[in-house]
Amino acid sequence: MRSKIVTADEAIALIRDGDTLSSTGFVQTGFAEALLAALERRFLATGTPRNLTLFAAAGQGDGKEQGVNHLGHEGLLRRVVAGHWARMPKVSRLALDNKIQAYNLPQGIICQLFRDLAGGKPGTFSKVGLHTFVDPRHGGGRVNEVTTRDIVKLVDVDGEEWLFYKVGKVDVAFIRGSTADTFGNITMEREALTLSNLTMAMAAKNSNGIVIAQVERIAERGTLPPRQVKVPGILVDCIVVAEPHEHRQTVATQYNGAFSGEYRVPLAAVRSTAINERKIVARRAAFELPPNGIINLGVGMPEAVAAVANEEHISHLLTLTVESGLIGGIPSSGADFGTGVNMDAVIDENQQFDFYDGGGLDMACLGMAECDAAGNVNVSRFGGRLTGAGGFINISQNARLLVFVGSFTGAGLKVAVENGELRIVQEGRQRKFVKRVEQITFNGQYAYDRGKPVYYVTERCVFRRVRRGLALIEVAPGIDVARDILPHMDFEPIIGEYEIMDARIFSPDPMDLEVELLNLSLPERVIYDADRNILFLNFEGMYVRVAEDVKTIWDICEQRCRAAGKKVGVVINYDRFRISQDMLDAYAEMDRYFLAHYFTKITRYATSAFLRAKLGEAFSQRSIAPHVFERREEAQAFLATNRGNGTDAP
Repeated sequence: MRSKIVTADEAIALIRDGDTLSSTGFVQTGFAEALLAALERRFLATGTPRNLTLFAAAGQGDGKEQGVNHLGHEGLLRRVVAGHWARMPKVSRLALDNKIQAYNLPQGIICQLFRDLAGGKPGTFSKVGLHTFVDPRHGGGRVNEVTTRDIVKLVDVDGEEWLFYKVGKVDVAFIRGSTADTFGNITMEREALTLSNLTMAMAAKNSNGIVIAQVERIAERGTLPPRQVKVPGILVDCIVVAEPHEHRQTVATQYNGAFSGEYRVPLAAVRSTAINERKIVARRAAFELPPNGIINLGVGMPEAVAAVANEEHISHLLTLTVESGLIGGIPSSGADFGTGVNMDAVIDENQQFDFYDGGGLDMACLGMAECDAAGNVNVSRFGGRLTGAGGFINISQNARLLVFVGSFTGAGLKVAVENGELRIVQEGRQRKFVKRVEQITFNGQYAYDRGKPVYYVTERCVFRRVRRGLALIEVAPGIDVARDILPHMDFEPIIGEYEIMDARIFSPDPMDLEVELLNLSLPERVIYDADRNILFLNFEGMYVRVAEDVKTIWDICEQRCRAAGKKVGVVINYDRFRISQDMLDAYAEMDRYFLAHYFTKITRYATSAFLRAKLGEAFSQRSIAPHVFERREEAQAFLATNRGNGTDAP
């Protein structure tokens, strides 16, 4: 048997004109630099291979010369199907200039297509991409005018809309590992991520293609621990040993043992950072963090939420994940994005997207380049730039709670916080709230129709997607709506009653967010007045997110009622109260239980007319009499005049 160990140039000589190439990598991590550079070298020297199709899930490169940028030559590529384009500007330039056929599909879909090809399936059925630019009704993911063929179909399955993504083929797979034995068994002990290396190798092998593996070192056959082998040698045709400079762990890092799980690092001392627009946005977004929740934080401003969580000492209450396959630990940022330290697990990319697509995320905090009156968000194509969706569509369509974050305007915004109030020192030149987004990466109406809560957080205000569009729900102290918000938007949002953003966000002191998230102050919020036999529940500013929150309320109320020894009247303050849509039924069941066993009647009050209407509707739909008043005095008066009237059924 011939040796599988060859030079990069010898391996690349096997690629033919018209082949389909799949390439491993995630942003600036884990791409096969030696193989991509050798492919470019051959093309520049000989003019071949030509008219390749590139199939890549994530963007792969340094945003300049490395990674897939080696393929950015006219004639080398004919077609590109990619999840993210920002890291390969030389290739995206070919697409924007109509020099190649080009598609932008969700990153998770491409990972799953590799797996489906490996399994001999015709493609992938998914709801991911519906009502976005990937939907055939909105372009089918085509990037330019010369791209005319549809590779995404809208289909009906049992009366429901689905998208069917057609699988292609893989003639050549570029994969990467740490160690190969002479038979081609590949381990990844020094890699930060495992990505889609195994499924890509299977896809190529089952397409009668070839698999070329870039590694750091060679071991004798039979010496690698079988449980560490991530790609078996039966799938590998060629092994190329790369020089260290072409096998960096990330673009920024030659090797960090913590990224590969070799050791855990001590947490850095928490340092409080200055209040600026980035921290204000991150602090407000942190109020939405679900305790014990599984969360995805996007690249850019969302990364600051992790810093706030660390500063507030609540990181232990959260499990952060990255679409690259990381679960738990501390995700890296900047050029190391996609890696992390102190992880609980690192799984393959397609497995992570299976988990995301199935609804595994309790919350996602993502960036926004543009937002319009319908609550649509664009991060994929704007201002003449082709960025691509990456994992954004998979994540935003399937997380239970969505928080989009960004500065209100861009390019030059400067703010100051003085005496607890926000002041706009210099307005940004770029408007982000536009009449209509250039491309729909997230569809606000589709999310609303599916009952998903969606918030849009900026340094000066907060919006929420409601039935008729984007509604202003909070304004920062010191901000004037007519002066600082409306003139800098291309549309007028729905404006009714709105709250002032929590003052703690604009204070240099910690916000005591642990108390907020865990409802540690709840015993102080539940007070029994024995003289009047009234239980007062002060739920002002509370957020009931998960079942544990309902149980906590249930337990403390039952404790107070048992101590009273008789049925009590109840008055509840619901000012600035919020509850997850998923918890409404459980909350109503709690009310029914207490009315049957401990309460004579429940009255409620909230100063917000919008909240009163919303609570009234929610309680009525669940056969609970709302009795929601504007003021505490009205609620108490109603309770006093209606005692002894039996149950609280409507």
